[in-house]
Amino acid sequence: MSKGRVVVGMSGGVDSSVAALLLKREGYEVIGVFMKNWSDDADPWHCPAEADLADVRRVAEALDIPYEVVNFEAEYRAKVFDYFLAEFRRGRTPNPDVMCNREIKFGEFMQKALELGADYVAMGHYARIRREGGAVRLLRGVDAKKDQSYFLHQLSQAQLARALFPIGDYTKDAVRRMAREAGLATAEKKDSTGICFIGERDFRAFLKTYLPAQPGEIVNVDDGKVLGRHEGLMYYTYGQRSGLGIGGVGSGEPWFVAEKDLVHNRLVVAQGREHPALFATALIAEGVNWILGAPPGRRFEVTAKFRYRQPDRAVAVEVLDERRVFVRFHEPERAITPGQSVVFYDGEVCLGGGVIDRVRRPFFEARRAVFGDVFDRVFV
Repeated sequence: MSKGRVVVGMSGGVDSSVAALLLKREGYEVIGVFMKNWSDDADPWHCPAEADLADVRRVAEALDIPYEVVNFEAEYRAKVFDYFLAEFRRGRTPNPDVMCNREIKFGEFMQKALELGADYVAMGHYARIRREGGAVRLLRGVDAKKDQSYFLHQLSQAQLARALFPIGDYTKDAVRRMAREAGLATAEKKDSTGICFIGERDFRAFLKTYLPAQPGEIVNVDDGKVLGRHEGLMYYTYGQRSGLGIGGVGSGEPWFVAEKDLVHNRLVVAQGREHPALFATALIAEGVNWILGAPPGRRFEVTAKFRYRQPDRAVAVEVLDERRVFVRFHEPERAITPGQSVVFYDGEVCLGGGVIDRVRRPFFEARRAVFGDVFDRVFV
């Protein structure tokens, strides 16, 4: 007897292939669905959808499950790509994977799955679900190196209630081993990296297609002196070292991006990896989602990640309102980046998170005489 109908988001990779394999072995009625989220007539080769679909077809045939293709290109552009561009216009560094999970994989895709009569939606994410007391908790994946709970922190109780993550209890090595033993065509397939709509292309060349570059000055954070020219603030992110073109200036130590002055279109850099301008002591996050529907308190201590694969850091959180929090770090943190996500954890449980909006950098607070009030937005 079937344990229920599951629609599996199959990408053509080994992770979603093994997710479908495990669910079938557990007695579910499995339907594979391949999502077509992006196409680019100007460069049809950078995101190999046809090759991925061929791999989905091979895996579905090997598992003897039906599959189909759905097209979410319009929805993806409206809900993910437009957001991606808007964040760059604001001088921030967005994380489109977070938005894709919330709006597409567990939004549009989940709705399609329900139309197909699904009881659950499954993905090849390295994360886990724990159902207890009528609530659904999101847990880290067993494989700490592959854990993807960071990218799922915006999901709601309604979305998680119908979610399954079959490979969350396994390591990547174990997943590949199961794929090999089952003779799946994707067993040795290389993991996809980066953002699908950029693929293997040069990031700057891609972004320039959609956002006009505005070159400007590169200035020294210590004295405001001009060191060179940047190609456009959108091409740089906080803590970045490469691509500045000012090597050999000053002490000879490497230069890093410390701030982006949108008012005067200046890229502010600091010399030396440990320069105090690169460190922050607090932040304000917006668009905060709590997976259980509410924060654990008005003020509380947890751990947090400020970027994917970063070790957890101890923080103190104060809830400002329904969608904003103030986060104070126990130790100064380097290269905190507006537009990226801060995600909160209580042990193995992911509590939720939001988008980093403003950052407190004490160095800049003491440098108003040099930079005026153009950095007010960094003070919290």
